[in-house]
Amino acid sequence: IDFVIDTLLAMHPWRFACHDYTVVKDENGDLNIPSDVLRIIKTNARVTENKIVADSETVVVTAIRRVSPDVFPSYFASLVATKLAMEFCIPLTSDQTVFRTLAALYESELQTAKFIDSTTSINPAIENFSLLDTRF
Repeated sequence: IDFVIDTLLAMHPWRFACHDYTVVKDENGDLNIPSDVLRIIKTNARVTENKIVADSETVVVTAIRRVSPDVFPSYFASLVATKLAMEFCIPLTSDQTVFRTLAALYESELQTAKFIDSTTSINPAIENFSLLDTRF
């Protein structure tokens, strides 16, 4: 079950699973990718296997991390449930019709979840912008 959830988390830059890390060189001089990182989205360094290669002592990395199911938003929890139902359908029922129905439902929920996640944002306040200060 964990690998299914990890795959779903890694497949899209879900806002609830994105996190900025400051990676610091360890005692061996290595920049190791944190253990809860599933996928690196952005960094100004080169990534090789499970290490980050850079000349600097620290590197900032934006990544998708493994998160606990209790923080899943409802649209993602529903997606996980549908994906798991699809995965267990054939071994439990051997019914191709039910599998195809669940696969279609999964694809629909995936598109909906991506849309909700990508259009949900908290707009930060604009501060110290001279045109706004002049207007008010």
